[in-house]
Amino acid sequence: MKTHVKALVVGGGAVGAGVAYHLAKAGWDTMLVERDELTSGSTWHAAGLLPLFNMSYATTHIHKYSVDFYKSLESETGLNAGFAVVGNLRMAQTDARMDEYMLYSSVAETADVYHEFLTPAQIKERWPLLRTDDLKGALFHPQDGYINPADVTQAMAKGARQRGVHIERKVQVDGYKWTGSEWIVSCSRMVEKGGYLVPSDEKFEIRAEHVVTCTGNHAQRTARLLGIKIPAIPVEHQFIVTEPDKALLDWRAAGNPEHPVLRDADAKWYVREERGGWILGPYEKGAPARFEFEVPDSFRADLFPLDLERIEEEYTSMLHRIPSSETVGLKDDFNGPICYTPDGNPLVGPAPGLRNMWLCEGFSFGITAAGGTGYYLAQMMVEGEAEIDMASLDPKRYGSWMTTEYAARKNEECYDHVFILHHPDEEREACRPLRTAPAYDRQIALGAQMGQVNGWERPNYYAPEGFNDHDSRSFRRGAWWKYAESEARALRETAGLIDASAFTKHLVRGKGATAFLDHFTCNKLPKVGRINLTYALTPQGTVRTEYTIVRLAEDEYYIISAGAWTAYDADYLRKSAEGHEVEIHDVTTQWGVYALAGPKSRDILRELIKDADPATALSNKRFPWLSAKRIELGMCPVNAIRVAYTGELGYELHYPIEFGRYLWDKLMVAGAHHGLKLVGARAQNWLRQEKSYRAFGSDLGRDATPLEGGLDRFVDLSKEFEGKQAMLDTGIRSKCVTLLIDGPADADPWGKEALVLDGVKVGRLTSGGYSVAFGKQIGMGYVRPDLAEVGTKLKVRMFRELYDAVVTEDSPFDPQNARIRIDG
Repeated sequence: MKTHVKALVVGGGAVGAGVAYHLAKAGWDTMLVERDELTSGSTWHAAGLLPLFNMSYATTHIHKYSVDFYKSLESETGLNAGFAVVGNLRMAQTDARMDEYMLYSSVAETADVYHEFLTPAQIKERWPLLRTDDLKGALFHPQDGYINPADVTQAMAKGARQRGVHIERKVQVDGYKWTGSEWIVSCSRMVEKGGYLVPSDEKFEIRAEHVVTCTGNHAQRTARLLGIKIPAIPVEHQFIVTEPDKALLDWRAAGNPEHPVLRDADAKWYVREERGGWILGPYEKGAPARFEFEVPDSFRADLFPLDLERIEEEYTSMLHRIPSSETVGLKDDFNGPICYTPDGNPLVGPAPGLRNMWLCEGFSFGITAAGGTGYYLAQMMVEGEAEIDMASLDPKRYGSWMTTEYAARKNEECYDHVFILHHPDEEREACRPLRTAPAYDRQIALGAQMGQVNGWERPNYYAPEGFNDHDSRSFRRGAWWKYAESEARALRETAGLIDASAFTKHLVRGKGATAFLDHFTCNKLPKVGRINLTYALTPQGTVRTEYTIVRLAEDEYYIISAGAWTAYDADYLRKSAEGHEVEIHDVTTQWGVYALAGPKSRDILRELIKDADPATALSNKRFPWLSAKRIELGMCPVNAIRVAYTGELGYELHYPIEFGRYLWDKLMVAGAHHGLKLVGARAQNWLRQEKSYRAFGSDLGRDATPLEGGLDRFVDLSKEFEGKQAMLDTGIRSKCVTLLIDGPADADPWGKEALVLDGVKVGRLTSGGYSVAFGKQIGMGYVRPDLAEVGTKLKVRMFRELYDAVVTEDSPFDPQNARIRIDG
């Protein structure tokens, strides 16, 4: 048996086999170990569906790769993976569901995923066994279907072996030790004993430069062995198989094709044919999380008892949709564990705090994702980055605050949300409120409708008493829209107050801090007392993180980044700083932030500031734009930064967290004299687009360089920095632009839409919203470089229609920054 390899894959389900295959294809010496038999985890009882439908740009690419890849496996390996390309019919009972499909259609178009829309009459004509009189229509993917999970796993495993991968079954990993250059992985040979699988006395070690964990239901054991947190916990998923349906048998006997995989999303189930009968897979409420701490040794390729009462509603709705199924009995049932994460996306990427340890965990659609995940993860490992931005799947999107209870309850919620309407303005309720800023209760009392980012409660907008956010959600302009519009307008006209406490904040200091940050980021470092906007790049020259850097002293910096990425940024900072004389402290929870902006913001602060000369304390001379200053507002010490994400005269007020309520009350009283309005994240998102301020995670990511992102003024080419040469070598493949859009009267773009010229897709939006300054829709996105010129006329596809859009100058609102720089 091999004991030294470049990469060790732990776990022999579909995902592990896909990773091993693609690492070997990329030229790495790879080994795979599985504690039982290949496919003995969730793979063996998976239904094998291959849905292309997904609202995520990255996940759509992953699923598309898998579907295409699986079709090629037989010619390479000689093994038939059992791919039934029957298509996928996703039905809609409501107009809102059709709106969801039309929004997805734009995502699919940007990823080149073919799809069709069908009317109820067309559905009935093709598949007369279906009841369609209560449908609005359907989305149809003719190129996907279902596959045999065991067969596709074995095919990938054979392809991996043909490329030199050594696969060892009945091997359990017992421990991991990092030497500084490689992992020593302690293993036990597993043996059968009384029906259990137990470790034998045979112990050995495998040394690997890289390790990938694909341990599925055993993710909590993996987390314990690695000393990290992994919010991947299984949830029960049951499906039933019926006896043969005579109507279906007659249909097929007449020479008709197999039905596509059927999804009645509003009824929360999928159905497909199975040997003349039907498989029903419901996503019901009440499915419990299992194995919150560890899978017991007694559980192997086992199942849980079926709970038919729990799926009665979904079963009844299948009888309604396929009337002929009412007379057939149940033939078989399955209720097995399938791993979930709190947001439903898998955890793919570097493990927090560890070198060369890669997580590939939490796959609720593991068969669909296995091939594509292997492909893109291999790119990350071998080349440094994938061709698509994989940040949305990064394991570090959950920080150390995440607990077992949180993961279990959110995973249960995620399971029963599989088929709900996935509104872009959706906010899920489980495990909330959890992390709250000091003024949370005051904001709730004033009508704050909260969203969640990284566990933090954050106002999305403010509404009158009795308003129901859940009922306001829509794929168009929801009932909340008018409140966000009012907030955006007020901030432009008077002043707005935004709670931005969720911002990520790090203190970087020490003898080597300046040299480290100078090479770590692409812009000039600011002088003491000043700030700048800058970017950390990947080794491939793409954008890894956006930072606002405040220089507190010669070798002391306070750096601010996006609130959603605290652990992600902390991990990258610390790993990048190894070898430098530098201290890095995550101070996110020590400092709260209020962002005060608008023409009257200086007047509001002037009422509160304690200074020998309050009349000049906030003037351009004493407190210029892009500077930082310690001030006192009443009795609250504040590190104030003169900057505003909304593009108005404004200040970020960073305060010691314990002063949060006091400062909030002071600002509210002072602001009452000047028309202060409370503003949420949705209005802020619209306003920042009027200034062409790019948002990391949407407009900026690891698939575009800062030059492609239009950030030339923040890149200092006179110095050396991480990723510089790769950035220059990449050139300009596409360009980020701002567009003003004459869209539909009742909807705004969400940042998922395709950009079209002469009927051909030429780019995509990455942000979208409404502009109060221009009275029309606004968006940001990427187009071919030749189409990035101001005045270029394009089309945006919304609800399957094309609407006029024109490329505008960067910062179309106040392009000279006169409002930001105004003196007083």
